[in-house]
Amino acid sequence: MNILDKIVEYKRAEVLKNKQEHSLIRLNSSPFYRRKTNKIRLFSHGASPALIAEFKRRSPSRGIINSKADPVRVARDYSEAGVAAMSILTDAKSFGGSLSDLRGVRESFPELPLLRKDFIIDPYQLHEASAYGADMVLLIASVLEKREVEELALEADSLGLSILFEVHTADELEKYHPLIQYVGVNNRDLKTFQVDTARSLEILPEMPGGVIPVSESGLSKPGEIQKLFSAGFPLFLMGETFMKEQDPGAACKKLMEKL
Repeated sequence: MNILDKIVEYKRAEVLKNKQEHSLIRLNSSPFYRRKTNKIRLFSHGASPALIAEFKRRSPSRGIINSKADPVRVARDYSEAGVAAMSILTDAKSFGGSLSDLRGVRESFPELPLLRKDFIIDPYQLHEASAYGADMVLLIASVLEKREVEELALEADSLGLSILFEVHTADELEKYHPLIQYVGVNNRDLKTFQVDTARSLEILPEMPGGVIPVSESGLSKPGEIQKLFSAGFPLFLMGETFMKEQDPGAACKKLMEKL
């Protein structure tokens, strides 16, 4: 069993536990539930690459990255740096995140677009995302069947949530649903955790028309990002490059200035 399979296995148990402890009625009482969500604003006329900057404390591939980082402070710095959105890992066991991180950032920054990054396998998690203040959710093609992607896309749309649909191979695009606006290519294979940014360039020509392509993971060098930007990627999801630094916000600002 690879790392991704193990994550999905414990995630199923986690979702069942959360359903028992936090009913949909309780989630519905949140002031953020079904609110009008924020949309990612890309730079006009494709002037320069836009970033979704990520907050995470650790990962299965790297172990502890930045255990003491404060999500609200990092959100402030990311926002001041001019990011298009912020991604927040809410998986606790493998990434050290929590829904409380998401809620804390939402309370402090009402207008900052927020992506709940987790392993979404059940519609209940979409209602959690809405209740805790997310604007967008991640759907990973490799852990979902085509019918599940459709079910989750319809449910997310009913909640006003945008979707980042993540693929690792061109074949996974067969699971795409028309309600999805953002399609991401994860340069890190979630089964082996090896990184290859050429994956983004290989899959880009196969993407459905009208979607916004996103290149994810393994990005650190401005030249590399500019190459992908010139090829047709307007948006980039980056986290480890920033979070491994003592001051993630400063690292983000420095990169954006170079871009």
